Amino acid sequence: MNTIWYRRFLTLTLLGLILISTTITAGAQSGQQVRITQVDNSRFPNVTVYVSVSDSAGNPVGVDPATIQISENGQLMQPTDVRGGGDVAGGEATPVTTVLVIDISGSMEKGNKISAAKEAAKAYVNGMQGGDQVGIVAFDSNVYEVQPITSDKSALTSAIDGLRTGSDTAMYNAILKAAVSLENVQGRKTVLVLSDGMDNQSSSTEDNIVDSVGPSGLTVSAIGFGDPSLGGQGGIDEAGLKSLTGRTGGQYAYVTDAATLTNLYQQYGQSYQSEYAITYVTPSTTRDGVNRGLTVSLSAAGVSAEGKYNPGGVLPEVTGQSWSLFAAIALGLLVLLAVPLIFMGGGKLLGGVGGGRKGRIKLASSSGGSSPGPNRARGRVKLR
Repeated sequence: MNTIWYRRFLTLTLLGLILISTTITAGAQSGQQVRITQVDNSRFPNVTVYVSVSDSAGNPVGVDPATIQISENGQLMQPTDVRGGGDVAGGEATPVTTVLVIDISGSMEKGNKISAAKEAAKAYVNGMQGGDQVGIVAFDSNVYEVQPITSDKSALTSAIDGLRTGSDTAMYNAILKAAVSLENVQGRKTVLVLSDGMDNQSSSTEDNIVDSVGPSGLTVSAIGFGDPSLGGQGGIDEAGLKSLTGRTGGQYAYVTDAATLTNLYQQYGQSYQSEYAITYVTPSTTRDGVNRGLTVSLSAAGVSAEGKYNPGGVLPEVTGQSWSLFAAIALGLLVLLAVPLIFMGGGKLLGGVGGGRKGRIKLASSSGGSSPGPNRARGRVKLR
């Protein structure tokens, strides 16, 4: 009898362990996700890392900022400032500047996609909070800056209402224009692209955009509006959009109806506003042009994300302690350059002091007599 009860006990224990293991696995699969969305080193050596925390569905999740840990090149950093979290964490919203890049090619007229795009863009504008700014860039075969970056919601809404469809698709040109317009903008900034087709008119490429953004700059997110399974010009350039958003730290999704499109725009806006801005001082204070590896982890959830940034600088900077050495080297180079000039000037001076007639070579020929022959009128060297 004891043996039977022992076997039952083992069976129940094993079942319990399996149940617990399944629960942990399910929790990990549906748990929190963390992403590095932007690195701002415009105030280097102060570095600000923007961090997004979301659930598996992409909805923002609030966490205790103390559980967010940042390491640079494997070394744990100590934050000097932590902001953000938005409504989901009971904190302040992170101000964000967004350029909405909207496809107005001829295909957007089919199925009244242009109307859906307008409503979604206006919903994004309506969700703006204090400090947020938005610009509007539209594209068909050409690129149009419909509305420069502003916080004026009425101006943005009017610009969106005025959109009209055109002809072909120059998406990469439009994204590059949006990226350039954000170059001098401080803080969190992003490009959000809506397209329903394949680029067939751009002179710019994905590489041009990535080079403009740099390894740490703004993010480019994209929404494909339509069916990605369709081939040719009737389908979404899903591979291109995924590649671009992946290389710039953005997100990609596709939708097939107006309601989902509006919801996705709003979700992206709330996600931006709920990000955490964590600032630290890098221990490597020289702009040496070398990429720095970043790791952001949530200590409570056991998840992490990798990223990088580049401090800039083509040549290594001269630190304050090296100025005396730098000055000595520079002075030495100037002396080396001056030595030949000194000797040249001294040689001329000595030649002038020696006086007397100068030796020179003169080419002379005999005159008179008959026509020149082999032994006559030959040039000769005469030293005078």
